[in-house]
Amino acid sequence: MDQGVYDVEARVEAEHWWFCGRRRLFASELRLLNVGIEANCLDIGTGTGSNLRMLRQQGYRNVTGVDLDPLAIRYCLTKGFASVLLAEATSLPFATAQFDVVLATDTVEHIEDDRKALHEIYRVLAPGGHVMISVPAFPSLWGLQDDVAHHKRRYRLADLAQKVRSSGLQIRRSYYFNFLLFVPIWLARQFNRIVGIQLASENEINSIGLNQLLFGVFSLDVRLAPVLHPPFGVSIMMIGQKTIDTRVL
Repeated sequence: MDQGVYDVEARVEAEHWWFCGRRRLFASELRLLNVGIEANCLDIGTGTGSNLRMLRQQGYRNVTGVDLDPLAIRYCLTKGFASVLLAEATSLPFATAQFDVVLATDTVEHIEDDRKALHEIYRVLAPGGHVMISVPAFPSLWGLQDDVAHHKRRYRLADLAQKVRSSGLQIRRSYYFNFLLFVPIWLARQFNRIVGIQLASENEINSIGLNQLLFGVFSLDVRLAPVLHPPFGVSIMMIGQKTIDTRVL
């Protein structure tokens, strides 16, 4: 990602509606998985530490993070997240079957060979372990954030599901989310494309009042989306599992 994206994210992620709402959704999904706080957790693509913040708030004790960018690592370290390593998602420096839970949230869209990254996730997961994947959805929503974050693609749910299954993972839950703001975000990105507004990150577009409003909408969204399974959304959530091969038991 551009340095400016990291700089903005590091400054706003603790309170910004998008990061706060995502942490609420991710924490809810972890509770549904009944993952104990002693589970070995891996966060792939830490960015400046949003997921690490969530895992710490939820009480998880055995957490490791990796990111490809040294700047992201430095930001995580300054926030007190010590177990963060410099590594590529397509070549993780961990033993096979080491982790009970892997988070790859807004990560695989950055990777040219996303299939290889998914196979690596499968490799490092323990049998019975789960992966939480979120990605940006719908190519028509491509905008400034995709450009400055160096995204390779946006996904449709069926496309992501095919790639996840081809890695050997079984899909347990999947749905679009951030559907309530789909139309406003689509319109805003079309407007920005026409007028050519230049920003380091879309996360700069905020104020106290706007942040409270959007957090309220997004909080409602992340409660409804797992139940309603809307046919569209700004993002996709997918929970995969490395199943236990009972043939060798």
